[in-house]
Amino acid sequence: MKIAMVSPEMVPFAKTGGLADVAGALPKYLAAQGVECLCFLPYYKRVREGEFDVKDTGIEVEIPLGERRAKGRIFETVLPGAEVRVYLVANDEFFYRDELYGTPEGDYPDNASRFIFFARAVAETLAVLGEDISVVHCHDWQTALLPVYLKTLYRDKVPGSPGTLLTIHNLAYQGSFWHWDMKLTGLNWELFNWRQLEFYGKLNFLKGGIVFADALNTVSPTYAREIQTPELGCGLEEVLRFRSDRLFGIINGIDYDVWNPKTDPLIPYHYDARSTSGKKKDKLALQKEAGLDPDPKKPLIGMISRLAAQKGLDIIAGMLDELAREDVQLVFLGTGDKHYQDLLAEFGAKHPGKVSANIRFDNRFAHLIEAGSDMFLMPSRYEPCGLNQLYSLKYGTVPIVRRTGGLADTITDATPETIADGTATGVVFEPYTSEALLGAVRRALKLYADGKTWRRIMRAGMKQDWSWARSAREYADLYRRVKAWSDGQAT
Repeated sequence: MKIAMVSPEMVPFAKTGGLADVAGALPKYLAAQGVECLCFLPYYKRVREGEFDVKDTGIEVEIPLGERRAKGRIFETVLPGAEVRVYLVANDEFFYRDELYGTPEGDYPDNASRFIFFARAVAETLAVLGEDISVVHCHDWQTALLPVYLKTLYRDKVPGSPGTLLTIHNLAYQGSFWHWDMKLTGLNWELFNWRQLEFYGKLNFLKGGIVFADALNTVSPTYAREIQTPELGCGLEEVLRFRSDRLFGIINGIDYDVWNPKTDPLIPYHYDARSTSGKKKDKLALQKEAGLDPDPKKPLIGMISRLAAQKGLDIIAGMLDELAREDVQLVFLGTGDKHYQDLLAEFGAKHPGKVSANIRFDNRFAHLIEAGSDMFLMPSRYEPCGLNQLYSLKYGTVPIVRRTGGLADTITDATPETIADGTATGVVFEPYTSEALLGAVRRALKLYADGKTWRRIMRAGMKQDWSWARSAREYADLYRRVKAWSDGQAT
């Protein structure tokens, strides 16, 4: 079986969030399931300036965008550490920019054109390559028009008549544009209706993918259920309920070749569940680099996140002053909404030695935060899957999470019962309020003060297996069902 993996970002080439980790790791593990993968990614500026061995395939594409035509060229490289081909769709006007989708001030105004071009360029390339593709696996709204194209304009052009799977990593981001952008797609205006591409008078890329894909999945079973409700359906809950028989939840894995405190080259000291002495040294290294007072006994909470309300920044903002009164240190890393960037920067300046706010993307420092922190904060309003809580488990950094989406599926709350039976792996709260979050932090600090109990929780998390091998098996099974559905067979 051969799969075409199409994503707007992929580690190690370009990343803004967890989607890139998924797209970069899953292809490596599919090979063990008998699945060959070839990947597609925009040829961004940061990819071009990276140290990758890129070759020109000689394939050229010319895509109509309304009354004009945009030209592109296809380049090829390999996914480091794996024999996986990666095709890069080049167009300097669209992709040679400092950021992937926009700036802190907002999205790029031509994102509709950029990702219409990308989707059609992938379809054109698949037709030219002539390989027998079983399933085209699309990720998020930026690729969601591809299932539409493969069922319409490219129905008979791509060999193998591939099935399509659309993975929804975050339903809140839908690719919604004004209705006249429909002209740019080259699709028949008849598709601009309430059952297909139209959504409250706008062109909605994600809705199109939901309607046209042979199957859908999200990145946790709980999130698959949540997005069918008015609370988290973002207006598309009825469309998703209509397709509920083809909607699945598969929890993301993590790549233990990259995220493993026993072998991680980005942290100064190594450790594992049997011997955690290296973690104490990593904590001191983190305190030193973050400008925190060096104190091995003081509890240290880390947070690595896109700085947005969805990630709980609004309820964090409501409890910062109270949190500052606790005997605890805090280190933040991330970028996002300017309001939250400024808020954390001011909070850090107000509490030197106790709070460290790092408004940037820094992969090496992220690994040090995971290794050196005692606790990890993820108070998300919703969280489709989440990866940092899984990284934290492996690094013995106890997650403090809200009970939602993948956080609910992966973290077991530390209660007297779960502590006693050895299943407790974190601290979980539910009401989306600053008070509930503060209560969870205080509960974690109380557990931390009991060293024997804390070590029990740490080790329970470190021994869990959230590897991609498990997730890859589920995806391979789903691909086979998708292909059968695409071929009109019952499963």
